[in-house]
Amino acid sequence: MNFEEYEKKLEDFGVVQKDREFLKKVFEFASKIHEGEKRLSGEEYITHPIAVSLKLAELKMDTATIAAGLLHDTVERSPQALGQIRKTFGEEISVLVDSVTKVDRVGATGADRALESVKKMFFAIAEDIRVVVIKLMDRMHNMETLEWLPREKQERIARETITLYASIAERLGMWNVKAKLEDLSM
Repeated sequence: MNFEEYEKKLEDFGVVQKDREFLKKVFEFASKIHEGEKRLSGEEYITHPIAVSLKLAELKMDTATIAAGLLHDTVERSPQALGQIRKTFGEEISVLVDSVTKVDRVGATGADRALESVKKMFFAIAEDIRVVVIKLMDRMHNMETLEWLPREKQERIARETITLYASIAERLGMWNVKAKLEDLSM
């Protein structure tokens, strides 16, 4: 998806011109970081952060959260990205991206992994609820594109989604998100 298509969708979700202009810079930065990367489907990797950010825009999240959705995987790709994000886009966005990255860095496996995810999510909620909303949209898009993974991994991720992510969405009163995650898990 090019920026013009992305911008049109942002406009459809009510994102104002000034914010779309800012998001163009974020879009270009994220595209450059993910340049040449592919998803298992063969799509350009940038399609994932774009989808996450559009889901955030559809939820009427603020511009910083939409930007963090676009940038949420950049730190994993480039060790210098977080510093560049802070310098270019500001402290608020860099804190959101850093927090999402920390929630992603779960080193445990199995039930321990799920428990560790829950702990990190609750710490994120205490610091900034937007981190959890970004993670929910990240998981939703990953569930929408799950068919490219081996069956065993699909089933593990689906179980984790329904028990952890759908449950968190419910507790946050995000009923449509909860229902969508449950549907995708089935």
